[in-house]
Amino acid sequence: MASFGNFCLLLSLCLSVFAFLASLLGVWQKQERCMRSAERAVYAATAGVALSFISLLYLLLANDFSISHVAGSSSRDLPIFYKMAAIWGAHDGSMLLWVLFAAILSAIVIYQNRFRYRDMMPYVLAVLTFNLSFFLLLNLFFSNPFDSLVQIFPDGTIQSYVPPDGQGLNPLLQHWAMVIHPPILYLGFIGFVVPFAFAFAALATKQLGNTWIRTTRRWTLLTWLLLGVGIILGGKWAYVVLGWGGYWAWDPVENSSLMPWLASTAFLHSVVVQERRGMLKAWNILLVLFAFLLGIFGTFITRSGIVNSVHAFADSNLGKFFLAYMAIILFGTLYLIADRRTFLKSERSLDSVLSRESAFLFNNFILIVSCFAVFWGTMFPVLSEAVKGTKITVGPPFFNNVNVPVGLILLFLTGAGPLFAWRKTSLASLKNSVLWPIAFSLITCIALFAGGMRNYYSLICLSLSVFVVVTIFEEFYKGTRIRVRSKGENLLSAAISLTLKNKRRYGGYIVHLGIALMFVGFAGNAFNYQATQRLAKGQEMEVGSYKIKMAGYHEGQTPTYEYGQTVLEVFKNGKLVRTLKPERRFFKTGSRQSTTVVALHSNPKEDVYAVFAGMTEDLKAEISVHINPLVYWIWAGSAILVFGSIITLLPDKAVGSRQSAVSSR
Repeated sequence: MASFGNFCLLLSLCLSVFAFLASLLGVWQKQERCMRSAERAVYAATAGVALSFISLLYLLLANDFSISHVAGSSSRDLPIFYKMAAIWGAHDGSMLLWVLFAAILSAIVIYQNRFRYRDMMPYVLAVLTFNLSFFLLLNLFFSNPFDSLVQIFPDGTIQSYVPPDGQGLNPLLQHWAMVIHPPILYLGFIGFVVPFAFAFAALATKQLGNTWIRTTRRWTLLTWLLLGVGIILGGKWAYVVLGWGGYWAWDPVENSSLMPWLASTAFLHSVVVQERRGMLKAWNILLVLFAFLLGIFGTFITRSGIVNSVHAFADSNLGKFFLAYMAIILFGTLYLIADRRTFLKSERSLDSVLSRESAFLFNNFILIVSCFAVFWGTMFPVLSEAVKGTKITVGPPFFNNVNVPVGLILLFLTGAGPLFAWRKTSLASLKNSVLWPIAFSLITCIALFAGGMRNYYSLICLSLSVFVVVTIFEEFYKGTRIRVRSKGENLLSAAISLTLKNKRRYGGYIVHLGIALMFVGFAGNAFNYQATQRLAKGQEMEVGSYKIKMAGYHEGQTPTYEYGQTVLEVFKNGKLVRTLKPERRFFKTGSRQSTTVVALHSNPKEDVYAVFAGMTEDLKAEISVHINPLVYWIWAGSAILVFGSIITLLPDKAVGSRQSAVSSR
């Protein structure tokens, strides 16, 4: 089966290279026949990659430990659920997953546009197949998941080697969030190749109007959503598995996923200005380029070994190939932008600083500043080592000092943006629009200050969150009131109809509402409190307004790990609130790594977060308890963000009806 998987990868590489060359020949000779042949080659290459992926999955399920990837990431007692996750639990298999997604996305794009944009599709196909060929080449020759284990004897002879059992999946990855987090994140990374391919095709064909933007809007939004969901799931995993009490540590690999998300967020806002006003054409091309390259940069970070991270794979020799690939894409696209600069001129100029265009521009500027700050902080240790020979570490304080103020500005713009009109906003109109949001924001600020809050960043953050929420509800109320009067609908029906009538606008408002609630959760980080104590059975510790009683301890084992579990009773105001059971697990396979299982009591006000570090020699349990205020709102806001994004992705019935009518003629 390993030979079959290798053959499928090699065949897919040949087909992908053929498709790339055929697409270029189709452009040169202007032959549709070459294009159709290239498209069919991509379909066949996708099927080959899928068969290779299935082959690796079969080897994992069959416990074929003669294969290095299987031996290094699986074991006999590993549950089937995690055997599937073992495909992307190590470097080589994760590359195959990346290739599979790149192939599937390419095939979908080609099928969707088999009768459309025929002048642009050769260039789109060339970009997609160049990208696919590059990753197939790496996967086949430099990071092959089907390599066999061998044993080298002192006399130089080589013999196949089959260990009795595998090392097992990294225990830190044996969590439901990490089963779905990498595939979703990979789709977010590689998905930016689609809007980039159309942007490149628009440059090549000099069709730099709105066509390529309309074609890729949903692709970009879906990719942005998947990347955001991947980031959120990664934060959830860090919160409940790593046991340090937080969800974001400004780790280099965490940062590598945030950067393309920030760039694509800027693009999603910026394209609105081009669609409405014919402005920012060159800027939008650059944003798509940066989003795509930062996605590639993310996988470069995890696979090159240049940074230390719990999320990164072991050191590999792929870094130089990624750098070369990114350089080709960057300089090739910049050359085209320079050559097509006369076609990228804005059709209109900025009429007023008090306009929605101006708000979008400022929003873009702040997002890119944040993205650059994250990039600089992530790469500074590498650059300092290369220049001075000493690695200077950049910790969370740097990122917080830069990004907290930037985040507050973005939060303000999230609420202020909808209050501005296109072209120019009159002062009278602006005063009427901001009256209620500012009033509620000031009341919140005064109430929090009177209640004793003295952390000014959190005070501003919570006040601005109220500003955003009130602005959004005001926008919904205005539109709903008009429908109630004109259509005679009740409030709920009118609100639903209003949202579905203009999904892009009101779905975006719902996304902004989710972001505002997430910022409420971020604000609580300033008031986190933690205490650690060793407790014997029956002893208590005080953490904030809670009393934690050690009620019991027991040990046990499963086929894959041994565990020790403490029973903690959580009291508040003398009443039992919750019984928590944090664990410490010791895995039997591999290096016998130990992990924590965090126990949580969560409510809208705060989380009680308990970690069991282990038993001491005098049979006391070392317990760490964190009180983390408002974390609940991060996950609630994330759910609302996803819901709003799905609404914006819903198809427009009117457009669908027109297309059906055209096709029936």
